[in-house]
Amino acid sequence: MMTAGPATPRPAPLRNAMSIDVEDWFQVQAFAGTIPRAAWDRLERRVEANTDRLLARLAEAGTSATFFTLGWVAERHPALIRRIVAAGHELASHGHGHEPVDRLGEHRFRADIRRAKRLLEDIAGVAVQGYRAPTFSLGPRTPWAHAILAEEGHRYSSSVFPIRHDLYGAPDAPRTPHRPHPDGVVELPMTTLRLAGRNLPCAGGGWFRLLPYGLFRAGLRRVNAAEGRPGIFYCHPWEADPAQPRVAAAGRLSRWRHYTGLARMESRLERLLRDFAWDRIDVVFAAAVGAEATAAGTPGAGAAPRHVARRRRPARALAAE
Repeated sequence: MMTAGPATPRPAPLRNAMSIDVEDWFQVQAFAGTIPRAAWDRLERRVEANTDRLLARLAEAGTSATFFTLGWVAERHPALIRRIVAAGHELASHGHGHEPVDRLGEHRFRADIRRAKRLLEDIAGVAVQGYRAPTFSLGPRTPWAHAILAEEGHRYSSSVFPIRHDLYGAPDAPRTPHRPHPDGVVELPMTTLRLAGRNLPCAGGGWFRLLPYGLFRAGLRRVNAAEGRPGIFYCHPWEADPAQPRVAAAGRLSRWRHYTGLARMESRLERLLRDFAWDRIDVVFAAAVGAEATAAGTPGAGAAPRHVARRRRPARALAAE
């Protein structure tokens, strides 16, 4: 009589990358023509409470994520930055003032990312390796950006969205990790699904709120199974805040994009965290980014960034740079 051999263990599920773009409700590009930057400090800041809600959902799911954080937010909420890192998440940069890179130009872009990186690192005491451009504004009009990111100490960017959109998009960009500039950082593009000769968005944000959940889930499963690669998901703290102030002066399309689906966003996110396996970007894409980047961005692992070790300047000093 033959006995059955030991069961073959199932392979671990493919892990996708979870990311949060830490900005407040009044800083979105859809309201840029309605809410002037000079008014930001006079508006109600809800980003800390909303980010804490997302931190709680991630903790309940046992999931780590990457938090692309504005320097502007970090200046005003340093304790939040420390909580993100203490919870085991990757701290990354979203730039300082949430200005599209193609409007900044090379000189101002360098100053913006340098200021944000130093500020985040001085507050958190960990190296900041990742960067995400506001409104996915890296593309054909910013061929210099990836090289400048490397010169300023970044290891990767997740800023290119290979779709057509009226506010952003680089539809002809590669859909997989690549290096747009030979001397620049690696680009980890936002996830798309290739269907009928077109790239369809499958990365979260407003698309996740506006489309049926089952459609999004099917798309990400197809990317995982048919293409054998992880996806990148993103959302914002304000998307889990249906009670946020309404900007009546904004255009109808902007208001529809911004406010539709806010009430169901948090429950959808909880479902997404259950339906897929998730981790930080620097862990999921360690092979593409480089293993040393993961070590440097983990509390207690690797050396602190040199400028952090040499001079722990107060955050307020950086505001004058």
